[in-house]
Amino acid sequence: MNPLIIKLGGVLLDSEEALERLFSALDSYRAQHQRPLLIVHGGGCLVDELMKKLALPVTKVNGLRVTPADQIDIITGALAGTANKTLLAWAKKHAIPAVGLCLGDGDSVNVTPLDEKLGHVGKAQPGSPVLVNTLLGAGYLPVISSIGITAEGQLMNVNADQAATALAATLGADLILLSDVSGILDGKGQRINEMTAHKAEQLIAQGIITDGMIVKVNAALDAARTLGRPVDIAGWRHAEQLPALFNGESIGTRILA
Repeated sequence: MNPLIIKLGGVLLDSEEALERLFSALDSYRAQHQRPLLIVHGGGCLVDELMKKLALPVTKVNGLRVTPADQIDIITGALAGTANKTLLAWAKKHAIPAVGLCLGDGDSVNVTPLDEKLGHVGKAQPGSPVLVNTLLGAGYLPVISSIGITAEGQLMNVNADQAATALAATLGADLILLSDVSGILDGKGQRINEMTAHKAEQLIAQGIITDGMIVKVNAALDAARTLGRPVDIAGWRHAEQLPALFNGESIGTRILA
């Protein structure tokens, strides 16, 4: 099977219960299957907490965090430092051999500035698969933060959904976006099993899909188009369903190319 990228988001990184469920599922899956797995993560909750402690403003535009020059070091520390090493600690606790990386390691994902109005926010493009494939071939679980580095050596904060998409294109991998919710919900709060671009545009126009979920849906649609195969948006709360998800079954919303 193709490698599988599991993109982690939301409060998962802030919840010991969620991390215990996730890594238990990863452990049991790895014991029974040979499929190479990777984790890509952001850590918006951790960054928000840190900004609050430091009394720094948090501004978002269309779900993307504005990252001024005087904040990029702090955000890098939160994502490539605290969030990444917390996940490595959970992997170690479950005896899963893991390696912590950022997008710039091995030029795995190429990053350029997205929009000067957003500051140090990067646009992710496919990069080199060599380093990650080497680690996967040796049996490691790469855990990759959404901090990128431009060709000029500038640190960039990259939306983790978009980072995961670029890495999936780099590796020819399948992609799951793990979220706080069980998938994309309709106007009545019911999970939508499958989503096309046309349906997504309708729900955005109706104000049913909003804010960060717009970025998530657009990233999934972009990934599905780029990869030429479906991308899953699913929740982490039902840990018993996660091994089936890792094996290709849909338990959330399947985004069609």
